[in-house]
Formats: sequence, structure tokens, C-alpha cells
Amino acid sequence: MRILVIGGTLFIGKLLVKRLMAAGHEVSVLHRKPEHPFGKKVRNLQADRNDAATIREAVAHLRFDAVYDIAYDWERGTTGQQVEATAKSIPGDISRYIFMSSVAAYGDGLNHAEDDPLASDIHPDKYVRNKAVSERALFRMFHESKFPVVTLRPPFVYGPENPFYREAFFWDRMKHDRSIIIPGDGNRLMQFVYVNDLVEAAYSALEKPTAPGRAFNVADDKPITQVEVVNEFAKVVGKSPQLVRVPRELIARHGGNAFVEPLYFGQYYDMPPITQVIGRVKRVLGVTMTPFAVGLRETHKWYQRHPSHKALDFTLEDKLMKLAKELPRHPEM
Repeated sequence: MRILVIGGTLFIGKLLVKRLMAAGHEVSVLHRKPEHPFGKKVRNLQADRNDAATIREAVAHLRFDAVYDIAYDWERGTTGQQVEATAKSIPGDISRYIFMSSVAAYGDGLNHAEDDPLASDIHPDKYVRNKAVSERALFRMFHESKFPVVTLRPPFVYGPENPFYREAFFWDRMKHDRSIIIPGDGNRLMQFVYVNDLVEAAYSALEKPTAPGRAFNVADDKPITQVEVVNEFAKVVGKSPQLVRVPRELIARHGGNAFVEPLYFGQYYDMPPITQVIGRVKRVLGVTMTPFAVGLRETHKWYQRHPSHKALDFTLEDKLMKLAKELPRHPEM
């Protein structure tokens, strides 16, 4: 098949392109840079994924059988209107348009099934709003014209080459035998998916005839708490972590950030929980999820082979842990 991957040069996309190439597909990658890391077998197309006009220009002389839309502009956001415009810009007899959404599209809440309502068009979080509105636009196209959309809703994706400072955040600290901050009581639920499993679901969606018009939760079966997450990271390196619980109010007061430096926990890892029910991805796409411990071991092997050159600054963490230990009690606990 002639397949266009919008994005495709980092993490999920990079692994997906390799999977498609290994299966013998003709792959083109559309992104903003003049080159990609895949060699001459993969066509390079340069465009801004938020600008449908530049996309139309980049693909005008081509035809595609399938599209993977996995690029999100983290600086500007990518709106539902822009996603819809992109979908309508791709020439060819498209048999699949596979869109990488997120568990965030639900907005909030636990145990979401795929047919649950998504977040509203006026949700205050831009990322949540954009993913939900994008899905609604694509499924509207499906209902109006049978546009063959499939959406995937992963939670926290982990694995080799993760561009977010997540797994490495904890292993960097454990390597220095440092205590780990636990925000609040550490009972917020988190749900994960190994990047290889997500890519396998994306590939399977290309082939399964019953996939179009459907969304798929793609994740491990069981959510786990933040404390359990840190303990799982520690097991991989054979350590028992020293945990220091710090009230979130104290973290916020002293400038701790969940998104950018100075971080106090893995990047984006301290968020209100959104969890999902898993079943459809197994029944329809036939994907078996990798056990969390197994996926983490593989990720840690990559981490060891690719030592970080990140400058580590523990000033905020030391301050927070000192202040927390001086508190008579923790209000959130």
C-alpha cells in the first residue's frame, strides 16, 4: 500500500514507519523538516501539519491508499478544524485514515469505554479540547460519507526513545540513590501502554475490515497508582525506592511544574486520573498487551545504552523534601 505518515520522525511515528517498511509498504513521511532518519526508501514531504494549503501542495502529485495522522503541534496546538482540513487534503482512494488521539479526549473520569461521550468543545484544557473536537470532526465525516477513520486513544505511552522526560526522570534519580518525591498521597491512578503495542494496534487497524468508524482504547488492562508506578521503575533496577510524600499545595507554592522544568515527578505524570476499559482493541484488532514489567525492562535496556547528557538540578526537590519532612502532617494524606 501507498501510505502517508503525518509526523513519523519521533518515538511512536518512528517505530510505526519502521513497522510499515518491514511489511513492504511504500511509505511517505510528511513533516516540517527537509529530511528524515529513514533513508531513501521513504519519501520525504515537507509541510506544516496545521496548514492544509501546504499539505495539499506537498502531496498534489501523489496518491495514497492509507494515512496515519499522528502529529500534534505542542507549541501551537492542532485544532479539530485543522485535522479535518488535513483529512480532506489527501489525494487518493483512501481506505484508512488512522488518527492518534488520546485518553485525554474523555476529559476526566475513570473506566471509560470507547462509546462514552468525549470532552466538550469548550473544555478549558486546549489539548483535551483539540483531541475531542478532532475526533468528532472525523467521525462526522465517517457518518456523512463513510470516510474510513479509525481513532486510537492511548494513555501514557512509554518505551525506548520517549521524547518526554518520564522513565528517565526516575532512573536518573535512582542511579544517584536519591529519594523520589510522591505528590500528595500518591494514589492517583495512571494507565500505560508500551509503544510497541500501540504501534501494533495502529498497524492492525490498517488491515482489519471492521476497524473503520470505530475508536480504540489502547492500554494495559489495569491502572496503577503513582506509588506503584515508582515501585515498578525501581524493580527494574533492583532497588527499593525511598519515597517522600510532598503535598501538592507545597509543590505549587515553590514553583514545581508537572509540564516543564523544574519538574518534581515525571513530565505530565502528575495529572488528574483518566482511565479506560480495555477490550475492543483485543477483540477487533487482536493486540495482546505487553506486561508493564516486561516493557519497562526493554525500555531500561535502551536507557542504559543511551546515557542522558541532561544537566540534573535537584535544588527544588531537595527543598521540597526538606520542607515536607518538617511538616507536622500532610493535609492530602
